[in-house]
Amino acid sequence: MLKHELRKKYKNLRADISPEQASDFSLAIANSLLQIPIWDFFYYHIFLSIEEKSEVDTLPLITLLLGKDKNVVVPKVSGNDSMENYLLTDNTSLKKSAWGVSEPVDGIEVPESKIDVVFVPLLAFDALGNRVGYGKGFYDGFLQKCRKETLKIGVSFFQSEEEPISDVNANDVKLDYCVTPEKVYTF
Repeated sequence: MLKHELRKKYKNLRADISPEQASDFSLAIANSLLQIPIWDFFYYHIFLSIEEKSEVDTLPLITLLLGKDKNVVVPKVSGNDSMENYLLTDNTSLKKSAWGVSEPVDGIEVPESKIDVVFVPLLAFDALGNRVGYGKGFYDGFLQKCRKETLKIGVSFFQSEEEPISDVNANDVKLDYCVTPEKVYTF
């Protein structure tokens, strides 16, 4: 399938998920992440969910990371096509952006070169580790600036697409893992 078709399909599927289901699924995803060998790293980049878009709630995962004394890094869009990354601390002030995303107002900036694990937002993914996001390219650009060994982990309410995404291009960055409420995919 083409990316634009998958975006439409998965936005509709997400719209059918109740808030209770989303909460249950998000907790299941956070618990499943305990199965992946990612807990010896230091810097974990994680997106802050957009509730209005029925995204996976990352708060349980953030709580898990902080409970393990990990450094949690959150993004802030800067300019038209790039992101800055800030350490999430007790003093971090968040403000909703024009897209409805909570972002840090300011704080301690963390360079891409320090980030060990990235939890990547997505709408859909295939069995090869290709993902479909919202189409703005923020994460693909950000992931290309990270080290090659930085782990990229998608989180999704839904299983992988059976057919490969047909319009993958050279700028698309593949996932290393994707975690759903029922399964951990390794690519």
